[in-house]
Amino acid sequence: MVRKFDLLVFDWDGTLFDSTASIIRSIQAACRDLGLEEPSDRQAGHVIGLGLSEALSYVAPDLADERLPLLIDRYRHHYLSSDQDIRLFDGVADMIEDLHASGYCLAVATGKSRKGLDRALASSGLGRFFSSSRCADECFSKPHPQMLAELMSEFGVEEARTLMIGDTTHDLQMAINAQVPGLAVSYGAHSSESLQSLNPLGCLGSVEGLRQWLESNA
Repeated sequence: MVRKFDLLVFDWDGTLFDSTASIIRSIQAACRDLGLEEPSDRQAGHVIGLGLSEALSYVAPDLADERLPLLIDRYRHHYLSSDQDIRLFDGVADMIEDLHASGYCLAVATGKSRKGLDRALASSGLGRFFSSSRCADECFSKPHPQMLAELMSEFGVEEARTLMIGDTTHDLQMAINAQVPGLAVSYGAHSSESLQSLNPLGCLGSVEGLRQWLESNA
């Protein structure tokens, strides 16, 4: 098979890491702590992938700016109290190891903070397979194209040879903004219908389906 892509950029939460439910619960708990209206699962899930400040501002639009740091602090409290129990989706570790062994350059573009991603990469054992990463506290939040633009520049890879893989419309819109092909997975935060509305190359419903697509098409 002729290889179509050199750089594969993965979102983290909801794409590789089975953290969607924990993030939703933590957002809801943080809102309750401050006496705010609790967002629905759908509302909380919609902001997954954004930077934390942008995400919490969206779910609590009436919150005074000076109280946003407190909401962020409460979110982190709830998420960190359970993140040691969060695991990679089944099949992800083998898929990433095999892609690395096949010679792809692998990277992460995530709404997590640098500290949070580094902790997750270490605990998952996947850190050694990723050549680089970009986080929301060092770049503009998705769907701004900065994360992808910096990764492509770092490795000297053109847009057409880069593939963005994610579980949210924020990931796909970032790919569109960066003029990069996007590939969706529907087992994370956003529905298949919303993902397909942005015309990704494919929309896969499982890690095994993602692996097979990459083996056949990447």
